[in-house]
Amino acid sequence: MVAKLAQLISVAKGERPADLILANARVVNVFTGEVEPGNVAIYRDRIAGVGDYRQAREVLDLAGQYLAPGLINGHTHLESSMLDVGQYARAVVPRGTLAVVTDLHEIANVSGLEGIKYVLNSARRLPLELFLMAPSCVPATTHLETSGACLELADIRQMLRWKECIGLGEMMNFPGVIAGLETVLSKIELFQGKVVDGHAPGVSGKGLTAYIAAGISSDHESVSLAEAKEKLRQGMYVMIREGSSEKNLAALLPLVSDKTYQRCLFVVDDRSCVDLLADGDINAVVRKAIRHGLGPVRAIQMATINTAERFRLNYLGAVAPGYRANLIVTSDLAEMQVAMAFYHGRLVAKDGEPLFEAYHPGGEGLSGTVNIKPFAPQALRLLASGGTELVIEVVPGQIVTRKRAERVKIKDGAVLPDISGDILKLVVVERHKASGNIGLGLVKGFGLKRGALASSIAHDSHNIIAVGASDEDIYTAIREVERLQGGLVVADGKVLASLALPIAGLLSDQPLEVVVRKLADVEKQARGLGVTLPAPLATLSFLALPVIPELKLTDLGLVDVTEFKLVKRG
Repeated sequence: MVAKLAQLISVAKGERPADLILANARVVNVFTGEVEPGNVAIYRDRIAGVGDYRQAREVLDLAGQYLAPGLINGHTHLESSMLDVGQYARAVVPRGTLAVVTDLHEIANVSGLEGIKYVLNSARRLPLELFLMAPSCVPATTHLETSGACLELADIRQMLRWKECIGLGEMMNFPGVIAGLETVLSKIELFQGKVVDGHAPGVSGKGLTAYIAAGISSDHESVSLAEAKEKLRQGMYVMIREGSSEKNLAALLPLVSDKTYQRCLFVVDDRSCVDLLADGDINAVVRKAIRHGLGPVRAIQMATINTAERFRLNYLGAVAPGYRANLIVTSDLAEMQVAMAFYHGRLVAKDGEPLFEAYHPGGEGLSGTVNIKPFAPQALRLLASGGTELVIEVVPGQIVTRKRAERVKIKDGAVLPDISGDILKLVVVERHKASGNIGLGLVKGFGLKRGALASSIAHDSHNIIAVGASDEDIYTAIREVERLQGGLVVADGKVLASLALPIAGLLSDQPLEVVVRKLADVEKQARGLGVTLPAPLATLSFLALPVIPELKLTDLGLVDVTEFKLVKRG
């Protein structure tokens, strides 16, 4: 190690040839906010220096193109791409994302530590830095839903010893933190001196103060400028999120100024494989921020050095001596189309195409996770409690929902979907322990005129969730998800389209392009049934998450998130 360092210093002094020189570059300096001409000398996996370097085993003339640090996704659940790990890397690396920070709590809710190990082991063979934030809430709640696994304090302590683990993942149990629950605080206490991520949608005032006082220093759930400002003023890093179904950039970007930008960073949280392939990952967020008026270099800072410094990744996020040679080349900063991507000094992608093999471990040990207790269609009858029922209202472009009370149609004591009023049946079927739990509710905002959609992706416990205009079609869709051992399904009298997700019921075992094509077909068929949402399956997946206000449905029943309790069972 000392010899390698001495050799790096020798290259930096110009005494020893570099392995690679990226010549005639316009280097994005994230420290000063400037763009400066220069040659970048690389030795092994490190940058030796920026300046007048000429001697190298290989010289690549960039002919005035921009050279920037590799992008860092500071908060993402890669499972939401529905891609196995190698295919996920194929999607994001050519678009400039060379490092991701993830807590993997989606696969952990299904398969526990084994699911996390599966992803980490797969990622080690790929040109992608993967940093683990130990999942803090598996399940997200213990009394409001049924998950496939539970990570106890001992499991989190074990993860803390792993080299990939850099902190504690989003603490979704904000009521538990604020109430001072020992089981919650003991997890935070383990990570004193390390990074602890937050998840505090709508929390403000003394409650927010108490939450931050516990040692939680970031949040990605702000949906309004006022909410983000309050969190920033109290010392939090504000993660500006722009995913497939959570779009907060336009609302939060006015927060960014010369005084505040260093405490702000870009994340995607959840992004589908269709969006990754068509639009990109963090590069798409940077591009959109620039379109909304943010300066290109400032946007790159918020996707590189800000993220690296927030997570104490001291060797990432800059084009500077001693930094890891994770670099991207683009001819236009505003468009952020990545012409080349270098990982540890090696060219790993060019013109949007990967130059590496996508290692595929095959999901070993994570198949056969859909385990449903047999039930008949009659089990989907929603008994009326009166002429008015609670309804979950979808908020377009957000994962928060509204709690509404609506007049409903009733026949023989059962609530019927009301197509004209856009009130549909919502169903959650427990799929881990064959308990027979079935949550029944109503949802407004899908626009579905007939048929049903079903999915084994239902954050965070990932039971089967379905929405439909008839019990028969809901039943058909759920049964097909079971047959596929996980997946997305559209049904109308019969199965119209599907995407199998046999790895933990979350990930496909197929190539990126195949998954994108099948997902596009699923969404096309959904639109043919009248769906008006741009990402209906992504929106559906969040309707079972009982830590996002206001009203959600789990396998145990209807949850008022504000009160953090079940308001209607079954």
